[in-house]
Amino acid sequence: MGEAATYEIRRGEIETYFDRTAAEAWKKLTSDAPLGRIRASVRAGREEMRAFLLSLLPADLRGARVLDAGCGTGAMAIALAQRGASVVAVDLSPTLVSHASDLAEKGGVAGAIRFEAGDMLAPVYGRFDHVVLMDSLIHYEAADAAAALARLAARVSGSIAFTLAPKTPMLAAMHRAGRLFPRSDRAPAIVPVETGRFAGRLAASRDLEGWRVRNQRRVTSGFYKSHGMELVRP
Repeated sequence: MGEAATYEIRRGEIETYFDRTAAEAWKKLTSDAPLGRIRASVRAGREEMRAFLLSLLPADLRGARVLDAGCGTGAMAIALAQRGASVVAVDLSPTLVSHASDLAEKGGVAGAIRFEAGDMLAPVYGRFDHVVLMDSLIHYEAADAAAALARLAARVSGSIAFTLAPKTPMLAAMHRAGRLFPRSDRAPAIVPVETGRFAGRLAASRDLEGWRVRNQRRVTSGFYKSHGMELVRP
């Protein structure tokens, strides 16, 4: 099965889960509502990673066009708009996109963000100065994730900031268990990636010629483990 086919299948699984099964839980996780210890650690980790990805971008984004690929409930898109960017925020879940739009309206930046429910790789969204993918590639195999970055890079002039699920013994064991014991209501499995090997894959990709990894950071907070990377043109 080719990379395009596996990406399409996985995309469908993710859309079904986040739009139907997990939408309400995701809204709570990304709000300031009280949480239990484990979910609170996930929220803290996500906030730390979001801050890192934002630190890779200019503080003044006026005049820049930015894609928030996999926008979820819109926290990244809102932060980008507050810096002056013109943002296209895309997510597979219409439910989460609608919620994100409401939050942007309350935050006074709705006019700077175009929210869309759809495929984050769709070329119809045009060209960008920067792209951010926070926890948007973590459900895809390494080959599919690299191919997705290459498709985006063809339409980006500046940088691509993204996260991966780093391959650790715990995440690898969870991934194996998910494959052995599938459930119809299980979240799409997070795919652990050896980040050094993945960086090498990007460096060797003909479709990413002229791009290089510049910054990286690992965030670990309870059950949240994420590895941020930045691709830039020399």
